[in-house]
Amino acid sequence: MRKTIFALTAVVAACMLTLFACRKNVKTESDTPPPSSDVPADVLAKIYDLGFSNKNVIADGNGNYIVEGDILISQKELDAKPEMQFLRVGEEEQYRTNNLVTGLPRNITVSMSSALNTWSTALNTALSRYNALGLRITFTRVSSGGNIQIVNGSGGFLASAGFPSGGNPYNRVILNNSAVSGQPQNTVATILAHEIGHCIGFRHTDYMNRSYSCGGSPVNEGSAGVGAVLIPGTPSGPDPNSWMLSCIGSGQNRPFNANDITALNYLY
Repeated sequence: MRKTIFALTAVVAACMLTLFACRKNVKTESDTPPPSSDVPADVLAKIYDLGFSNKNVIADGNGNYIVEGDILISQKELDAKPEMQFLRVGEEEQYRTNNLVTGLPRNITVSMSSALNTWSTALNTALSRYNALGLRITFTRVSSGGNIQIVNGSGGFLASAGFPSGGNPYNRVILNNSAVSGQPQNTVATILAHEIGHCIGFRHTDYMNRSYSCGGSPVNEGSAGVGAVLIPGTPSGPDPNSWMLSCIGSGQNRPFNANDITALNYLY
């Protein structure tokens, strides 16, 4: 998943949310991200080689790094150097890694920490958006121990998640409860659906130019030089309402649009 969702400060109030990144943020970047110079140069090089932007990288204090506002990369993943490729819908549309959920049809269980009970309706809404599409991947809410666990977090980001590995979805979405406080349920549903999108393999829709949704100077998150594959039959123009855009405005709701549905059906 570009991000600034909320009026955390007067500065952030002027930003759009990115489903968490802060140039128009909602999504996972901080409103005042620390400079990447705080992260070792060899780590920044590995992040870039994996095909991610190495600007405004955040070290989470546990040996992991948050890139592109809301994507968590572990040291193990940095050292593994997995091969990545991207799926493209239109010129600035949908992208994925080559790490997808396998063993389809498949049901994925999702749980939410009791500390996030305020957003129970938002999670139900996010899951229902996926389940309404009749995909070969479905989601079921469970009380604990889900394949994907929604947990509370804090720090310089609004939410974060990772990508699938071994054919399984990434197992955790961190939602910064204090950061999303005061947002409508549908806005948080969009955020959760976005992070779950990362968990099943989607990258940000505007990864080639995140200024499209976040504003500011153009930033290419990087494709690791492997290009992208166009999904036939999709428009070639920009997609202003995708659920996987980097940033989203405070109070916005982004259910799946036609291009999102095309991409989800293509993969799942």
